[in-house]
Amino acid sequence: MTNDPGLVVGDDGRARPAWAAVDPMLRDYYDTEWGMPVRDERGMYERISLEAFQAGLSWATILRKRPAFRAAFDDFDPDVVAGYGAADVERLLADPGIVRNRAKVAAAITNARATIDLRDRGGLVDLVWSFRPKDTPRPRTIAEIPTRSAESVALAKALRREGFAFVGPTTMFALMEAIGIVDTHLLDSHRRGTSGVWQDLPR
Repeated sequence: MTNDPGLVVGDDGRARPAWAAVDPMLRDYYDTEWGMPVRDERGMYERISLEAFQAGLSWATILRKRPAFRAAFDDFDPDVVAGYGAADVERLLADPGIVRNRAKVAAAITNARATIDLRDRGGLVDLVWSFRPKDTPRPRTIAEIPTRSAESVALAKALRREGFAFVGPTTMFALMEAIGIVDTHLLDSHRRGTSGVWQDLPR
């Protein structure tokens, strides 16, 4: 253990938060993916979709189901998902590999269409990244990590204006953490500053 009860030093000598210290799947996700920039449309649409499906559930549940989600939603290709109709909705609601929630499934289809509509106005990626704050949190403990911000509130409002659903401020802050717009790695974590977005800021 480190002095911070929120960090655990693994057998490789690297400090990780407790949620990423035991489960190999979560550990690999934390070490290689969480907090790294996403700057492609398909990837951004997928992240928004999965964050919406995660609402009320654990991220581990979504991560375990991610391969099934990708198969069910045509690898989150917005052009394909935007064309889904009633038969596709019923197919998805019958798929035991994903989260079978009608409102969330409908939101994924709605958000695919909204993603396409944004292309002639700069695109989804540029819109989301335009809400990068001037600074990022510097948490030393898990308790110091915020769950929303002024920017996540503003991003949620902007996406709703563009027709997106299931994009509340807390969900959007989780998205911002996951794709590197903010760095909420604990200061003593081995991943702090590795995204290339915030590494030059003083601690």
